[in-house]
Amino acid sequence: MFIYLTSGTPAFMEKLKEQYVSEAMIVLHGSGNSILLHETQKKSVFQTPRRYEVISSAGAFADEGYFVLNHIPVTDEGRPIFEHSFKTRSSIVDSELGFIAFRLLRPLNSDTYIMLTEWTDAAHYNRWKDSAVFRDSHFADTLEAGVDNQLHMFSSAPYITTYLTKNNNDDA
Repeated sequence: MFIYLTSGTPAFMEKLKEQYVSEAMIVLHGSGNSILLHETQKKSVFQTPRRYEVISSAGAFADEGYFVLNHIPVTDEGRPIFEHSFKTRSSIVDSELGFIAFRLLRPLNSDTYIMLTEWTDAAHYNRWKDSAVFRDSHFADTLEAGVDNQLHMFSSAPYITTYLTKNNNDDA
């Protein structure tokens, strides 16, 4: 399975989605930009997408939700350690209230992995992010990989972007 992402204006992303109604696409609206997410087994219909291979997943995307993309730049030598830590970890987020879907995306033309989760709303995500279970699971990753390995695993600082399936600029 692959996920392709492309960016553009909200109107253009909606138009592109309507053009390919048979494809699994979701328009995501963020602060200052919109992206179109295309999940497929085939090649993308986008001309120049950001390309990812899905290497771990849970749940199915919904047409409405709150998407959190955790962008994690990983060095070439850190990739096996990073991927192993996610493939061997139990999916503790799956049972969280408000959780809809998860995808771990391996970049095909960059160094930045994306840990993508969909939630029913921001409140459920924030509750998860502030929970002891979240802290414990991330602390366990640090211990498992070792501090020395962690220093060489990441090529730069991770960052998070969030999106809604409803454009906040739309008139209600």
